[in-house]
Amino acid sequence: MAGPTTARRGEKKPSRSGPPSSGRTGKAGKAGKTGGNGKSGKPKGPAGPGGLSALRDRFTMPPRRTLIIALVGAVLLAGFGAWALYGSTWLRTEHVKARGTAFLTADEVVKAAEVPMDTPLVSVDKAAIAARVRAKLPRVKTVDVVRSWPHTVSLKVTERQPVLVIQTGGKFVEVDAEGTRFATVAAAPKGVPLLEMAVRDSPSLRRFGADRLRSAAGAVVTALPKAVHQDVRAVEVRSYDAITLKLTGGRTVAWGSGERSTAKAKVLTAALKAARDARHFDVSVPTAPAVSGS
Repeated sequence: MAGPTTARRGEKKPSRSGPPSSGRTGKAGKAGKTGGNGKSGKPKGPAGPGGLSALRDRFTMPPRRTLIIALVGAVLLAGFGAWALYGSTWLRTEHVKARGTAFLTADEVVKAAEVPMDTPLVSVDKAAIAARVRAKLPRVKTVDVVRSWPHTVSLKVTERQPVLVIQTGGKFVEVDAEGTRFATVAAAPKGVPLLEMAVRDSPSLRRFGADRLRSAAGAVVTALPKAVHQDVRAVEVRSYDAITLKLTGGRTVAWGSGERSTAKAKVLTAALKAARDARHFDVSVPTAPAVSGS
């Protein structure tokens, strides 16, 4: 009878774990090479060689020949434009028109402008033309010179408006709201008050000058409402702070300086309505007007 088998000395005991699984080991090794998803480990998209090539092709500069052709075309176009503006007969000055005149005529303005004819319209000196018009025609306050392509220069003038007149001999010098004397006429314009400058011995004449004193008088007249303005016959200036209005019916208004004229005009309007029989009004201090005489 055979007894239990015992291992002899020197013999190795068989391994309990059994033979290694070749299938698992092979799959794990393959997965390690492919990144775990069975696909190739090479990167794709813009970061890969194919993506970089596509981006490089997309932003590739145009060939040198294309750049040269474009540059030559631009130079030719610029040259043609310069020739059309300065060298051709297409865009040259042939006509001059003036508008906006009331007292003056359009022909007077065109003649004073002295616009050079048959010259490139682009080279017209607008500032010089405007200066000539204002210098030769003091009645013109502003003039806007415009190139009207392809052949015309247009002049838009604004004339000065008289608000006062100064009598000199048998004629009258017109004065605008800024105190500028700009024209001499044989008869005073209708409804324009007379300006009496009694400042020959006044310190204001030396301190402020005649232009500023006339300007102060102009500010007074332009501040008056129409109902009051039509009754003004003269504005007397004795000094910067002593301006007097002479109204119809022998009435007078002590105005003071030309400052705060808008407020003074409102006070005077109310005083004329409230004291119709008064002959003397003082609005030099508009917060404390005075009325006297009857």
